[in-house]
Amino acid sequence: MMQITKLKTGSTFEDMASYSRLVVVDDWIYVSNTAGRNPQTQVIPEDVIDQAHQVFANIEAALAAVDASLADVICSRVFIQDPSDVPRVMEVIGEKFRGIDPATTVTCPPLGSTVYKVELEVTAYRGASSAHVSMIRLGQ
Repeated sequence: MMQITKLKTGSTFEDMASYSRLVVVDDWIYVSNTAGRNPQTQVIPEDVIDQAHQVFANIEAALAAVDASLADVICSRVFIQDPSDVPRVMEVIGEKFRGIDPATTVTCPPLGSTVYKVELEVTAYRGASSAHVSMIRLGQ
């Protein structure tokens, strides 16, 4: 029988908008678009890089709650409010996903508020971190 687990972090936005931070369907893990709000202090850093680090902390905590990690991420979608921040944010993304190398989309749409400078949505597969991985390189 299929098992579905829904994780709420206590964010007022999750309850207001009726969504879960993360939904697990068997071993597939879908993490909602996540901003850089510190869940304990409710503070959103002004600096885009500080926000990016908080985004990852939030996602890593949610994944850990369902026995997964960033190493299980197979796909990410990066939303950066200001296109001029893309190179700096992608350095953080690159550091966090080095060796994981998920399929990634990066876009610069308006976000839900101007205080949000970067958000990240990921899809993971529990156990992907221990799978045999083949790398194919085209070109170079």
